[in-house]
Amino acid sequence: MESLIIDLRYAARRLRSRPTYALLAVLTLALGVGGTAAAFGLVRGLLMTPLPYANEERLGLFWNPGDWSEREFLHLSPDWSGFSGVAAFTVRDLPLRRGADSAPELISAVNTTAGLFDVLGVRPALGRGFEPNEDRPGAAPAVVLSYALFESLGAQPSLVGSTVELDGTTHTVVGVTPKGFWFPDPTVRAWRVEQLNEEDGSGNYALVGRRAPGTEGAALDLALKRMASRLGERFQYPAQWDKTRAPALTPLREHLLGPLQLPLLATLTAMAVLLLIACANVTALMLGQVDARATELAVRMALGADGRRMTQQLLAEALLLGLSAAGVGAVIAAQGFRLLSSALPLGPLAARGSLDWGVFFASLVLALLAALGVAMLPAWSLRKSHPQRALGNARTGGIGARGGRTEGALVVGQVALAVLLTAGAALLVRSVANLRAIDPGVDTGSVAVLDVVMEANVAPEARRRMLAELETGLAAVPGARAAGVTQKLPLRGSGDSWGMALEDKPDLPRTTTYVRLVTPGYFATAGIQLLEGRLLSTDDREGSELAVVVNHALAAKYFPGESPLGRRIASGSGQWARVVGVVEDVAEAGLTDGPVPARYMLYAQLTDYTPTRHTLVLRAQPGHDPAALLEDARRQLAAVAPSVAVQRTTTLEAVFAQAIGPARQVMSVLVLLTALAVVLGAVGVYGVTAHFVRRRQRDLGIRIALGLSPSRLIAQVVGRGGALVLTGSVIGTIAALILARLLSTFLYGISAVDPLSLAGATLTLLAVGVAAALLPAWRASRLDPAAVFRES
Repeated sequence: MESLIIDLRYAARRLRSRPTYALLAVLTLALGVGGTAAAFGLVRGLLMTPLPYANEERLGLFWNPGDWSEREFLHLSPDWSGFSGVAAFTVRDLPLRRGADSAPELISAVNTTAGLFDVLGVRPALGRGFEPNEDRPGAAPAVVLSYALFESLGAQPSLVGSTVELDGTTHTVVGVTPKGFWFPDPTVRAWRVEQLNEEDGSGNYALVGRRAPGTEGAALDLALKRMASRLGERFQYPAQWDKTRAPALTPLREHLLGPLQLPLLATLTAMAVLLLIACANVTALMLGQVDARATELAVRMALGADGRRMTQQLLAEALLLGLSAAGVGAVIAAQGFRLLSSALPLGPLAARGSLDWGVFFASLVLALLAALGVAMLPAWSLRKSHPQRALGNARTGGIGARGGRTEGALVVGQVALAVLLTAGAALLVRSVANLRAIDPGVDTGSVAVLDVVMEANVAPEARRRMLAELETGLAAVPGARAAGVTQKLPLRGSGDSWGMALEDKPDLPRTTTYVRLVTPGYFATAGIQLLEGRLLSTDDREGSELAVVVNHALAAKYFPGESPLGRRIASGSGQWARVVGVVEDVAEAGLTDGPVPARYMLYAQLTDYTPTRHTLVLRAQPGHDPAALLEDARRQLAAVAPSVAVQRTTTLEAVFAQAIGPARQVMSVLVLLTALAVVLGAVGVYGVTAHFVRRRQRDLGIRIALGLSPSRLIAQVVGRGGALVLTGSVIGTIAALILARLLSTFLYGISAVDPLSLAGATLTLLAVGVAAALLPAWRASRLDPAAVFRES
């Protein structure tokens, strides 16, 4: 212990005497350690922590989540063979009033059947869950609060049994969930029991079930097929929504966390690659330090110094570097954790990742392991060194010294890893560019977006009147050119599909198409182009013949070679609507879905259906920033309809960016890591080349004295560095070809083995490597042979 303390003090003095080396080593190691610890913290918090449900491995989600109706659930409810319980649920943003005169605030809530908490195996911390008959018509509305909402409402136990106004209806608070419980994501603040209607056939629910003991494998398949058979006996489905085909149960963990696995593991892998590059860099630095002290160490060994003690001094130096890197890395980990949480496509589950002491502990452990690993190669080099050879090299000024093969191998490894990251980043960049090149059918450039929710107790006619007033009021916002309303904005996923029949084609198989309810100003505001006929207008009033506008995909599919104008289509509400216009195709669901049949009708004409959720769109005048309209639009909305709650505000450009999907966010992270890897690789090439020049200084001086031109000397030195980079690039390209398929999920319109991306990555690293070797090569070309000989 005494010798270790002495060696630590000696190492500290040496590091203080070489501040540039110490700072570079600490920062390099801290960068890799901090980033890897941050990524590991997210992976641990999101993927490795047990879900807050009893025996989670027995929980699963039924096929077609989000498409189950109350009618289907009630039909299956008498016999859930193979399951100890099944519950239906759907997530909604609902207005909550904290007081009679307070403005509504939106909270994320779950509408569910009575058995949800029993299925999940969770008992409320206060009060109770839902009673079996509380989801039947006529039951008193009941709600269970999350612990976070319970705290925000005062955290008084007397809150259980009191009432809250949710979605315009008074609910009795029957319970409070345990702290840390969440379902289906951590943003949900309340669960309210849904009173089921056996006549409701709209598909909005997901079904979660708990397998009974022994229900697995063939028994589970049989139970699911029986359910599908019972559905087929009772219901008839269009082909695209047929629930009798391919029944399956997805494990709940896979459903909740599956979309996060690939982005998180890809980020963790990229961070680990960066850590390996950092370790290789620091190893090369330490090898350079050992080589620079070769004469001193040889003299000490010749005088009888203990080789193990000298190795211990090297390990002590690595330990100090590791501890310093751990401190700096902890700060980087904290900032990196927050950066990754916001940058990666984690969605609502981002709240589940938390920055805790585990992340800082991971930084410490990683730093110490990396530092000790870094020290192994220099220590081995020190133990294998021969005092007589080292002293002989000192007398010859470096001629005959070892050729730096180890440092060269480290550079090759760094470059190979950097090429691997660069190739992955290039693939994602090209994929995102392909996605951005897709025409969504709407003009995304100058449109502001406000999502709003009305309370359920507002009468349908009052809702329609509010929407008309909002369209007029928002169009008057300073800087706005037009305004409109729709119940479903493009690029935000599927949904709102209604059945369709054609009056003159009664034999058409049952089918559905997207239906979008709009106001007359929606088309001009969203930039949807008219192809034929006319658009919906204020002349299409309540009581007049229903008018419908169809998109080009619907016209091409159901009216091939003829005009659909004047034809009548079943509206889905028992009435016929006449086609008055055809518009261009819009990406109504996903950006890459391709043209899908859709039709548009006016709120004002569909008096039997007015939803509570709407999207307001405002087109900015030329030269105005659409985001700048949002605050004025909020004030106008509060003045016209104070009972309407704003769910979110954004721009259509941001909606388009979100529709690109996780590739855009993963690309941003990977590009940043690639830039760091390239910088570290350049530092490594520079360091090894500069060390080579210092080590071979006398040899190079002799060559210059014998007539070697500076340009040829530069070419030789740069050629050596370039050869290392080229070798690493070849190895990295082979590795990229093997591993690139891991990114295939994020790619669009490009192969995982795209030659252009691989060539770009290789050429980038070659250019960076040559540039990094140029400076020490230029210094070598300016050596004065006489000065070199005098120094030696």
